[in-house]
Amino acid sequence: MHAYRTHTCNQLSVEHNGQTVKIAGWIHRKRDHGGLLFLDLRDHYGLTQCVIDTDNPLFEQVERLRLENVIAVTGEVVLRTDETINKNLPTGTVEVKLKEFEILSSLVTDMLPLQVNSDEPYGEDVRLRHRFLDLRRDVLHRNIVLRCDVISSLRRRMIEQGFLEFQTPILTASSPEGARDYLVPSRVHPGKFYALPQAPQQFKQLLMVSGFDKYFQIAPCFRDEDARADRSPGEFYQLDMEMSFVTQDDVLVVIDSVMHGVFEEFSGFKGEKWDVSKPPFVRIPYEESMLKYGTDKPDLRNPLEIVDVTEVFKRDDVTFNAFKTFIGKGAVVRALRVPKVSDRPRSFFDKLNDWARGEGAPGLGYILFHKEITEHKEGQSFEEGIISTAKGPIAKFVPPAALGELIKLCHIETGDAVFFVCDMPAKAAPFVGLVRTKVAEELDIIEKNAFKFCWIVDFPMYEMDEKTGKRIFSHNPFSMPQGGLKALETMNPLEIKAFQYDIICNGVELSSGAIRNHLPEVMEKAFELAGYPKEVLEERFGGMYNAFKLGAPPHGGCAPGIDRIVMLLAHEKNIREVISFPMNQQAQDLLMDAPAPVDAVALREINIKLDLPKAQVKDAG
Repeated sequence: MHAYRTHTCNQLSVEHNGQTVKIAGWIHRKRDHGGLLFLDLRDHYGLTQCVIDTDNPLFEQVERLRLENVIAVTGEVVLRTDETINKNLPTGTVEVKLKEFEILSSLVTDMLPLQVNSDEPYGEDVRLRHRFLDLRRDVLHRNIVLRCDVISSLRRRMIEQGFLEFQTPILTASSPEGARDYLVPSRVHPGKFYALPQAPQQFKQLLMVSGFDKYFQIAPCFRDEDARADRSPGEFYQLDMEMSFVTQDDVLVVIDSVMHGVFEEFSGFKGEKWDVSKPPFVRIPYEESMLKYGTDKPDLRNPLEIVDVTEVFKRDDVTFNAFKTFIGKGAVVRALRVPKVSDRPRSFFDKLNDWARGEGAPGLGYILFHKEITEHKEGQSFEEGIISTAKGPIAKFVPPAALGELIKLCHIETGDAVFFVCDMPAKAAPFVGLVRTKVAEELDIIEKNAFKFCWIVDFPMYEMDEKTGKRIFSHNPFSMPQGGLKALETMNPLEIKAFQYDIICNGVELSSGAIRNHLPEVMEKAFELAGYPKEVLEERFGGMYNAFKLGAPPHGGCAPGIDRIVMLLAHEKNIREVISFPMNQQAQDLLMDAPAPVDAVALREINIKLDLPKAQVKDAG
């Protein structure tokens, strides 16, 4: 017999009845039923119930065993009685009658920092400091297995489409990709630093220049960014891919296929299978997305849409000066039609108003269309055909003719409400997007059990940095502008679109991508417009820039985030729940105690001298 086990804790069934077996694992649960003692033994694969009675001379020893002790049990497989069968457990028809046991590892502490066999919530510090215990818990353990399975599926699907798997350097040069770099000092080159890659961007493009046709990698990426629910500080993983001689459509078709396949494969992870968007995924221009949904990450499960109604509030007969004055300064008015809510109690609208004020807005204006709206008769103006008594804070300032325009623009029907947001364009879009989400949540009208995908395309090539007032790249700096060099030389830079695209699922951005700027003269002009003269381009991106001078194919790619894919499939709200050893919100690894001070000798070897704020000198040793 094997030293530790003949079967796992998920293998035994009625076919093993009467056999002597050996299983090993952690003691998950103990139950004393008077003359019988039951132990649930747990390993990576599942649970098996073991039983011992008081007639067994080992009873007292087994009784003293503690939860999470690691033991091996030898015994006979016996059938459970009909009334004790556990239909929710693969091994629920049998149990092991204990004959022998061996303690393989026992606890040396009186109390577990967290209970493995319960769903009791614990604080982040406790969970991450004792992550190895947290990972034994069923939900988290299954999430990590899902992650492994998703990565295997992604890898298989890429290889089936002819992609080769590459590895690219971890120690590299800094690149302006929107976040702070993690820097690594060089011992042999004093005063110089490597950077951990924010993404394998330049290397994957260089692979295309090297003559390879289809690249992919399960790539680690390192960015010194603050944590969010859908972003882990420090590092993350992505399915990085690149293709030669392709258009934007070619890249999107590949990702459509891979994403649809993976989400279909694992959409039933929690039991009930979810619907997945069929390819090709809908493609929405950036400007349309910002107008209709108030965001470039729209959740298409939400049926509400936004309409621009600025022109209605500009009318001479509309007397709502709170909007009118602001419009004169360049503001816009956005409307959100919400069906069949005009009969809601006043408290519903007051609650939304209070929420809006909590978000920094003065309130949330609305009009209720609570009576019948009819088609106008021949010879009758549209507004005369409105049999409607509009109510709400704004209604009295909007005469029938203007109401008629609103009804046409927003496709209003009897019983609808329309909410309004007035602000400068850059602020109006995101806030009315928040309103769209909040209202849909309050009404519970977000589609259930569905993964809704879309592409956002036609991003602007440049934008103005609000802090510095300078023109910067709005997306990937290595993207090809639509219209090429001619567009860069003749158009207003802020009006130039790029061959850039994001894939979104249920309001979560899974990936950004682009068709690359592979022509040196186009790259020079593109970077010049973003404030990078040719000398800086040669200094910071010399490897790729010089490679493009020696013959580069048109190419493009994408990089869906693996952590976010798994987070969605696992139905988790925090990305920490699908990462084995994540950092906390302060970018600390509590288990391994990182970051940590480095002794003076090590610092001297890399020619580093600390100059810390006084409050941190003591902590740094």
